[in-house]
Amino acid sequence: MVISLRMSLSLVTGASGFIGGHLVEALVKRGDKVRCLTRKTSQLELLTGPRIEVIHGTLDRPGLLDDALYGVDVVYHLAGVTCALTREDLFAINESGCRWIAQACSRALRPPRLIVVSSVAAAGPAPRGQIRVEADPEEPISDYGRSKLSGEAAARDLAGRVPVTIVRPGIVFGPRNRAMLPVLLSIRHLNVHLVPGYHQPALSYIYVGDLVEILLRVAARGQLVPPQVDGEKLAAIDRGRGIYFAVASEYPTYADLGRIVGPLLHRPFTIVLPCLGPVPWIVAGASELLQKLRGVPDELNYDKIREATAESWACSAEAAKRDLAFAPPKPLPQRLAETIAWYQREGWV
Repeated sequence: MVISLRMSLSLVTGASGFIGGHLVEALVKRGDKVRCLTRKTSQLELLTGPRIEVIHGTLDRPGLLDDALYGVDVVYHLAGVTCALTREDLFAINESGCRWIAQACSRALRPPRLIVVSSVAAAGPAPRGQIRVEADPEEPISDYGRSKLSGEAAARDLAGRVPVTIVRPGIVFGPRNRAMLPVLLSIRHLNVHLVPGYHQPALSYIYVGDLVEILLRVAARGQLVPPQVDGEKLAAIDRGRGIYFAVASEYPTYADLGRIVGPLLHRPFTIVLPCLGPVPWIVAGASELLQKLRGVPDELNYDKIREATAESWACSAEAAKRDLAFAPPKPLPQRLAETIAWYQREGWV
């Protein structure tokens, strides 16, 4: 059930992306007006309709952001990247972009509610067999995770002037997501599921529709990040306030994913093939070299291998259940089945 808000105008950055497109649809469906900040090169097929306004531009233009925020009640900050050619590029988008939007919110006559969509990578992995909670100290292990945590910090710096809430999704999947396609195509056509390393960490997933519901509920009733005073560190009781992991309550490994998906693709005995020793790192190194030569980033890189070989990415869903009265209405395998059924209807697999 979607929570109804009196708020009528939302700004969505990254609106043309996978998550952004689903969020805009949900906002329009419940009667909101949506202002979408996108690049001119973005695909806008889904961003049409009388309740949708599209603004072309980038986050590094203060005047444009001030205009885009006029009359806005809630900002959903989704714009960001999961990979880049350099560490500096990651921080330039994920950290600086968050700072620019937070600063623009602080300049508004009535600062809007700012919902920063981050990642579990910003929190870092949990020890094997444990589940991370929002109040745990952050220990990201990848440049991507560090860039997202720096973006969170930029928004936190203005929490005294801007009402800020941070949402950290796990691996997001669902209709229209192409990131899962290589895995599905490998299983569908080769009956093979490659996994990095022998030890497989528990992973946190979230169906895109469930993530959207969490974002809407955060806007309606989520706690706010407490403002910091004179740079003092927050007490443990406050450290996790205003932060929500957006995850399912099941934590399959990457190998488990192949075993769940195989039968859905008519491959009941999928071969799970671990890439042992230095093989994942050698492949990632070759991929990074090719990326630099082509000038096009890809998620097969050292950064993602560091994340894939961590101890555990199991994160708790209890804060969302407690504060937002939200728990995924369907189990993870059913959500995966619905997603693959969509891929099959569209002829993607």
